[in-house]
Amino acid sequence: MRSSLQKIGLIGAGLVAGIFLSLNFSASAGKDAALAALPVEELRSFADVYNAIKQGYVEPVDDKKLITYAISGMLSNLDPHSTYLDVEEFKDLQVSTQGEFGGLGLEVGMEDGFVKVVSPLEDTPAHRAGLKPGDLIIKLDDTLVKGMTLSEAVKKMRGKPKTQIRLTIVRKGELKPFEVTLTREKIKVQSVKSKLLEGGYGYLRIAQFQEETAADVVKHFGKLNKQEKDGLKGLVLDLRNDPGGLLNSAVGVAAAFLPPKVLVTATDGRTEEAKRRFTASPEDYLRGYKDDFMKQLPPLAKTLPLIVLVNGGSASASEIVAGALQDHKRAVVMGTQTFGKGSVQTVLPLSGSTAIKLTTARYYTPSGRSIQAKGITPDIVVEETANGQSHDRLREADLDHHLQNDKEAADKPVEAKPVKSGKKGKADEGDEAARAPVEFASANDYQLSQAVNLLKAWQIIKR
Repeated sequence: MRSSLQKIGLIGAGLVAGIFLSLNFSASAGKDAALAALPVEELRSFADVYNAIKQGYVEPVDDKKLITYAISGMLSNLDPHSTYLDVEEFKDLQVSTQGEFGGLGLEVGMEDGFVKVVSPLEDTPAHRAGLKPGDLIIKLDDTLVKGMTLSEAVKKMRGKPKTQIRLTIVRKGELKPFEVTLTREKIKVQSVKSKLLEGGYGYLRIAQFQEETAADVVKHFGKLNKQEKDGLKGLVLDLRNDPGGLLNSAVGVAAAFLPPKVLVTATDGRTEEAKRRFTASPEDYLRGYKDDFMKQLPPLAKTLPLIVLVNGGSASASEIVAGALQDHKRAVVMGTQTFGKGSVQTVLPLSGSTAIKLTTARYYTPSGRSIQAKGITPDIVVEETANGQSHDRLREADLDHHLQNDKEAADKPVEAKPVKSGKKGKADEGDEAARAPVEFASANDYQLSQAVNLLKAWQIIKR
C-alpha cells in the first residue's frame, strides 16, 4: 500500500496531528557548521538536473517553483510529518493552533493515488455529511483524484465559504461509490466540551490541543464539579479522534490530573534543544499566561476516579496525555489502540514568510516507552460497538517513510473488522444511517457507556 499523510491547517484538509515544540525556532541554527560539510559531488548532480530541466523541459519552469519543488521533495521523503509550508500554509498552521480555519473539516492522507479520510472533525461539513475514517475520495466535482498529488487535491478542495464541492466516495462495505455535496465554511473547533452524566459523573472531551486547551479543561472541570452537589464521583476524559496539537497544552492537561512536578513526557533528538523533559510544572505548560490557571483547579481533580477514552484517531498530544496518566497509574485507559505518532515537529521559519516543519525528536512516556508506529495500548480494550466491531483506520505504521520505534518492535495492531451497514451483509449506498457520524456522548455511545459502568463499579469497590 502506498500512502502518505498531509496535514493542512486551513481549508480542505483539517488540523495538524502533530506535536510542536516551537513556532519561532530559527532555521539558521548551526548553519555555519552545516555549510562546512556540504556534499560537493551530490550538489553538482543536483545542479546538473536543475540545468537539464531549465534547458530541456517541455515547458519553461521558473526558478522559484523548481527550488520549492526541490525543498518539498527533500522533506516529504524524510517522514510523513516533515513538510515545506508556503506562505498560505504557514499562515494556516498558525491560525489552526488557535482553533479557527476555513474549509471542509477533513484530515486526509493518500492511498493508492486516492485521497483517504483520516478523520472528519466534529461539527464540520465533512462530519455532518457522515464522512468516516477510511473513506476514499475518488473524484472532486467532475475531476478524478487519480494522478493528482495530495497537495493538488487539497488545493482543489479549498475555496471561499458558502461555495460547494461534490465528493465521490468509496467506502468499505458499500457496493457502489456515492456522492456527497459539501458547503465550505469557516470552521472554529471548540477544543473542550463537557457535560454532567447520570449519577454524578463528569464527561470532558478534548477535540484538539490548542493554545487555550489546558486552561479550558480547568474551567470545565470546575463547572462540572459545581454542578454536582457533593462533587463529582468520577470523570471520563474523552480523547477519541483527537489528532493532537500543541505540546505545552498536552503537558497542561496531564498536569491537571497528576501530582505537581512529575514527569509527563520526555523528548530526545540529535540537538540539545531536542533533549527535553516536560513535567507537571508551570514552566512547562504556561505559554502567554501571566497567572497560573491551574490554581483555579479543584483539588478533587488529582484524586477522583478517571477513565481516558482513546481510539485509532487519538494521536500525538492525545497519546502523550493517555500515556502519562497510564504510566503514573492515575487513570484507566479504555478503548482501542491509538494512532502511534510519537515524533516531535519543530516549525522553522524561513525568509519570505515561509517555513519548514521538521521532525526533530521522538517523545517518550514517563516510563520510557516510545509509542512511535505502535500507539498506546488500552488497559481495557472496548470496541466501538457492543458486537465487538470498530471502523478501519489509517495509522502511523501505515504511512510511507514513517519513523521506526527505537525501543521495541512496532507491530501493526490487528484491526477490528469494520461495521457492515447493509442488510444480510449487503450494503445499501442510500442508507443514510450507515453514514451517520459517530455521536460521542450520545445514548448510543457504547464506549462511553462502558466507561461509566466502570466508574460505577469503582464507586462500589471504594465502599
